[in-house]
Amino acid sequence: MAGTIAVVSALGMTAVLGGCGVTGGSADVTLKLVAADYGDSAANSSKKYWDKLVEEYEADHPDVKVDVSVYSWNDVDRKVREMVAAGDPPDMAQIGAYADYAAQDQLYKADDLLSIRTQADFVGQLASAGQVKGVQYGLPFAASTRVLFYNKSLFAKAGVSAPESWDDLAADAEALKAKGVKYPYALPLGPEEAQAETMQWMLSGGGGYTDGVDSYGLDSPENIDTFSWLKEDLVGKDLTGPVAPGELNRAAAFAAFAKGQVGMLNGHPSLMKIAAKNGVKYGMVPTPGKDGPSRSTLGVTDWMTAFRKNGHRDQVGEFLDFVYSEKNVLAFSREYDLLPVTSSASGTMAASDEDRHLRPFLEELLASELYPVGKTSWADVSSQVKQQIGKAVAPGGSPSGVLGHLQAAAVRAESAE
Repeated sequence: MAGTIAVVSALGMTAVLGGCGVTGGSADVTLKLVAADYGDSAANSSKKYWDKLVEEYEADHPDVKVDVSVYSWNDVDRKVREMVAAGDPPDMAQIGAYADYAAQDQLYKADDLLSIRTQADFVGQLASAGQVKGVQYGLPFAASTRVLFYNKSLFAKAGVSAPESWDDLAADAEALKAKGVKYPYALPLGPEEAQAETMQWMLSGGGGYTDGVDSYGLDSPENIDTFSWLKEDLVGKDLTGPVAPGELNRAAAFAAFAKGQVGMLNGHPSLMKIAAKNGVKYGMVPTPGKDGPSRSTLGVTDWMTAFRKNGHRDQVGEFLDFVYSEKNVLAFSREYDLLPVTSSASGTMAASDEDRHLRPFLEELLASELYPVGKTSWADVSSQVKQQIGKAVAPGGSPSGVLGHLQAAAVRAESAE
């Protein structure tokens, strides 16, 4: 398998490049699955996970062969689009989005595939995020949440404690700056993953991408207040480091944290391994909100989909029931420091000492909110946010103007669907 680092998935995970097949013996039905790679080297490639799972499944189902191709997150969504465009979709695809295929009536409904037990076991808000007009097409496959990471050593030198509110965060950042910390708070609003940092801050201020009736609300008073505070109280006071937030990408912010140059930043589970590998002593707390800990945090999930064209509904459903067994969900989550998408596996993880390092993220899952991935317009809106949101906090920038522009673009994208 080739070994070059690729871009991030919806979860922000890196992956190695590859197109490695998993094959079995002769069978009556061959199911084709395209899957994403969550590993960061050949040693922990997702190919190994699927190899083991498929071998076990085929041993009990000699009439079914499962052929799995594993691609990096840099390639997997494009590969599936090309297969669909060529009229040869896989039976299943484990990818970053599903809404476009659902809108084109190309996917099986969850009701058509899964046993009642499997379907009922999905974590509620993850299952809901997989719905289009109340019908579930996207099956959550792996989940993550965000918490605030802070450098314990830098905090001790500055004589401050972990923040609970925006005011606390700003005061901590001032103290860290006074001690010469390069990035008191790292604010990555660069194009790599700005949509995540943006939503995290929107939620902490009581807003979000959508309103109470699931219409876009990027320029809500809450969101404008949030970005006005960021511009004036963090960026404007030089508390976000030497790189302009609109030019700072998440990967660079994580790397700076691993070098001991960042006091605080929002992060997901993979940052634990990066920090620990470099000897950084870190702490984690819920995201600070306007007046105290945020009532909601960002939740992210990637998706399993099943295409209708080849038929094989019964075989696909039986295989996915096996994929979503507690044992297999736990094995995948533990291998890649991700959160289970099922309630049974989540309960086991919450009670297990083996998984205590993931507990802060697991505790946030039930209060998390996800991107509006059920909207086919979300890909366009997310792209616009990545390119534009940094301008909202730039010198001379207008939070209300930028958010108003993004809202208008979102309304146009939604009406075009």
